Amino acid sequence: MKILGLDYGEARIGVAVSDALGMLANPLDTICEKDREKQLEKTAEVAKLHKVEKIVVGNPKRMDGTLGHRAEYTEQFARDLSEILNVPYIMWDERLSSSEAHRILESGGVSGKKRKTKVDKIAAVIILQGYLDSI
Repeated sequence: MKILGLDYGEARIGVAVSDALGMLANPLDTICEKDREKQLEKTAEVAKLHKVEKIVVGNPKRMDGTLGHRAEYTEQFARDLSEILNVPYIMWDERLSSSEAHRILESGGVSGKKRKTKVDKIAAVIILQGYLDSI
């Protein structure tokens, strides 16, 4: 079963996909779009292309574990995408995933300018791999 992993943001969405066995997360793309309808459309296109059967979306919890306005907006995006694709979604704790993505890219020698274009899809990999490891 292929699973789509998303690091959802207002301007960029990092996208990752699992292998067919659901064991490894792989980076795919970063969708750079601010319009919510276009975000949904482009993300749905990627999901259909890869024939995903589930969506895992990073849940932007605060460091104390509470949910704020951003989490509500993100879950609404996940819910809408789930309805478009007719597949279930899971909200997965994404705390520190972007920080870890920056650290990984920095340790790999990726410069600051290039890092900005890759950090979201690496964060999506971290989110999805965390979920895959849990199952």
